Amino acid sequence: MNDKNYSPRLSNEDLVPAKQNWGWYNIFSFWMSDVHSIGGYMVAASLFALGLASWQVFLALIIGIVIVQLAANLVAKPSQLSGVPYAVIARQAFGVYGAYIPSIIRGLIAVSWYGIQTWLASNALMLIVLKFFPQLSYFTESSFVGLSAIGWLCFGTMWILQALVFWKGMNTIKVFIDWAGPLVYVVMFALAAWLISQVGWSNISFNLGSKQLTASEQWAQLFVAIALVVSYFSGPLLNFGDFSRYGKSMQQVKKGNFWGLPFNFLFFSIITVLTVSGTYSLFGKMVTDPLETVAMIDNTFVVVLGLLTVLTATIGINIVANFVSAGFDFSNLMPQKLSFRSAGMIAALGSVLITPWNLFNSPQLIHYTLDVLAAFIGPLFGILIADFYFIKKQTVQVDELFNDQPNGAYWYRNGVNPKAIAALVPAVVIGLVFTLVPALQHLAPFNWFIGAFLGATFYYVLAPKAVVKTVLNKAIVK
Repeated sequence: MNDKNYSPRLSNEDLVPAKQNWGWYNIFSFWMSDVHSIGGYMVAASLFALGLASWQVFLALIIGIVIVQLAANLVAKPSQLSGVPYAVIARQAFGVYGAYIPSIIRGLIAVSWYGIQTWLASNALMLIVLKFFPQLSYFTESSFVGLSAIGWLCFGTMWILQALVFWKGMNTIKVFIDWAGPLVYVVMFALAAWLISQVGWSNISFNLGSKQLTASEQWAQLFVAIALVVSYFSGPLLNFGDFSRYGKSMQQVKKGNFWGLPFNFLFFSIITVLTVSGTYSLFGKMVTDPLETVAMIDNTFVVVLGLLTVLTATIGINIVANFVSAGFDFSNLMPQKLSFRSAGMIAALGSVLITPWNLFNSPQLIHYTLDVLAAFIGPLFGILIADFYFIKKQTVQVDELFNDQPNGAYWYRNGVNPKAIAALVPAVVIGLVFTLVPALQHLAPFNWFIGAFLGATFYYVLAPKAVVKTVLNKAIVK
């Protein structure tokens, strides 16, 4: 625990400034674990359902990930300067107690994604089990709240394995992601090579659009696809400070972001497009689930090796993108009662209750889920960026983040900045209206962009200028 006079209501050993010993490769590995997952593959593959050709899907993936990289550099800086996680740096804009609101929102989103990724990983385990014990397929015939008996068994197994890694702490997580992310490349390259060897280059189709679209419709859907890519990464993007806080310098963080996002995602996108195209030529249909594709290979050893590798990589992304976030976010609510570990376990329990398999089992549901989550994440991102870069002028008073006295720099009114709440609420409501009102649903894929713009604009206009002047006069740059 930090020996400074921090308020016990705002601090514990997990929330105070961290030791900054991560280099660019650790950041690179974080993004590899985030990108190389079943969920990432399924989102990329689901873009074909929009009616886009392969080259258009590839273009959307690349443009979307460059936007994510630029946004990641912006959101990384305040936490790298201060050494504190997203839940704590949010106190700058929302107030030391007002930050409970963005913490709860991001924590609940992490719970949703944790459940989704755990379910996707459990599918890999179930395929392995049924491959060796086909007689167990009897237990797939009935279900409870949408999941079969063997599905529950595999889901529970994956839930426990991930919890064990998380319980070891951030050092173990750091080691895990350093090697887990690259592993999936082995499977993806092998899978693409196998498909090409089966159908030949001449039969790889690059025009898989399932809908006949006009040129203007294709451009419109291309922008939708770009927005969906950003929406998929918007969760880990918002709380990227949970990892950039460990960075040795912003230069190291930016270097890790470059190699981990556009450079790494370039190859991932190529492999995804080739693989989905290959499945169309070989099986007569687009197979958007990599687990299903691997299971079709007529070689038991290869199938098991491939599924285990994909499963391992998915555990990696689930821990870094969701378990870690929920741990810090919920710990921020009651620092003296909830540690990083105990808060993360509460989130893991919540991930079962939401029955995540009902949120992500079709391309349409994937897009709907992303739209709803983006309606909350975009405004939070916009407010934090506007506050740090335009209001606080890239300064952080680290000690004041843990000061709950009325004279504190981030106290505002009763510990809450009402102007930040006033900026957040309408921006979120507008995004939800776009998602839920049929006549406006064509705007829903752009919720993150619209929400980020509205959140930033509302906050900048409403920001209490008197408080801003006081903060800036006292501010220091760490």
